Amino acid sequence: MKQIVVIGVGNFGHYLAKELYTKGYEVIVIDKSQARVQDIHSYVTQAVVADSTDMETLRTLGVDRADLVIIGIGSNLSESILTALNVKDLGVKKIFAKAQSENHGRILEKLGVNEVFFPEKDLAVSVARQIHNPNMIDHIPFVDGYTIVEMAPPRSFIGKRLKEANIINKFGVQVMAIKDVLTDQLSVIPTGEYMMKDSDILILMGQKDSIDRIKDAE
Repeated sequence: MKQIVVIGVGNFGHYLAKELYTKGYEVIVIDKSQARVQDIHSYVTQAVVADSTDMETLRTLGVDRADLVIIGIGSNLSESILTALNVKDLGVKKIFAKAQSENHGRILEKLGVNEVFFPEKDLAVSVARQIHNPNMIDHIPFVDGYTIVEMAPPRSFIGKRLKEANIINKFGVQVMAIKDVLTDQLSVIPTGEYMMKDSDILILMGQKDSIDRIKDAE
């Protein structure tokens, strides 16, 4: 495999493209955002501002000649689906795509996407397996500037639901799983209704500075 096209360079696509480039691949990234393209252009082979929902634009950029196309669009369902349809119609043989939900993933699979992945879910399951069986050797993918930690919830979080603590919006940190150390019960990707207890351990993913802010939360 020589040429990889990454469509959509949010956080996931940005770090993925950089990592693939450091591995020696020819990496072309495409995004509608000028700012995102500007941020990544020094770390990949080519970065282009373009609309991936326009098949002729993709053809002009040579996407049909790529060995692999990775669709990193997650927040805009229709854009993700239309992009996958365009890439498939261009005859690309190998297509990977990020999905935000099971239904989104099923649609992508029906369109012929070879590999559908759920970054947060997959990472959470990997973390949960390590917690359940600490002797198991399991690879957890990390990206620059981000880390995964276990920590007891701050006292101010005890008795609050996750949605009340609003961790992801206030601190930019994702709760991947919660383990009750008294019952050994593990909740993977807990819902906003989960009530935090003093016997809980939070498994968090985020930037170190953001996680430190949670430790200091009143």
